[in-house]
Amino acid sequence: MKHPKIVSPVEWLAARRELLRREKELTRARDAVNTARRELPMTRIEKDYRFIGPDGELGLADMFDGHRQLVIQHFMFDPAWETGCGSCTAMADGVGQGVFEQLAKRSTAFAAVSRAPYPKLRTYQESKGWTFAWYSAHGSDFNYDFHVTLDPAVRPASYNFKAGDELVAAGFDWMLDYAGEQPGISTFLRDGNDIFHTYSTYGRGLEAMMAAYSLLDLTALGRQEDWEEPKGRAPVSYPANPSFPA
Repeated sequence: MKHPKIVSPVEWLAARRELLRREKELTRARDAVNTARRELPMTRIEKDYRFIGPDGELGLADMFDGHRQLVIQHFMFDPAWETGCGSCTAMADGVGQGVFEQLAKRSTAFAAVSRAPYPKLRTYQESKGWTFAWYSAHGSDFNYDFHVTLDPAVRPASYNFKAGDELVAAGFDWMLDYAGEQPGISTFLRDGNDIFHTYSTYGRGLEAMMAAYSLLDLTALGRQEDWEEPKGRAPVSYPANPSFPA
């Protein structure tokens, strides 16, 4: 495995100061993008989506649990599966009770939604010891409308805001005929009895739920995955993990 170059403390400090300059640029750019995200227009939810949870049937408004905002993890769990997706599981493991409490202090609820029937979700959730709300969208249009269940027999493929030739150009031509689940995160705002869709993200946008990656990115070896630069810092054999290379 290749290690970083060894230099004197003076050389290291000069290199670190240059990197700090670039980090500050990134922070300012991130702040600007976050501002643009908050300035996004929103669209009203017109459908009366129905879900199943531990207390039976409920609507999207019930998931807010009295809060003004709602963050939903589109958790991949096909009705035919007995366990949830490994990548989505890793994301769910990346958030805990402390995160939920911090969100709640800012009037924001968190929930996961999957297409598998609720009894399967409950069994898997109990096996993981998770405490967040998890609801089944089985029999609902919800997953299809938010482009996390793809099926050409239901509607043309659309994922990460690309469809048709755009998917082909991006190297995702396989999605055109694909039938199955995909991950995502969506956010919603409640104003009285009205609910609005404010944001969705897919692909590497899902790293928002992967705190371990943010910490690994601070280390010399990084995430230790083959797509990273510089090459040669990933072990020859590394367990599969849910990364989303660009």
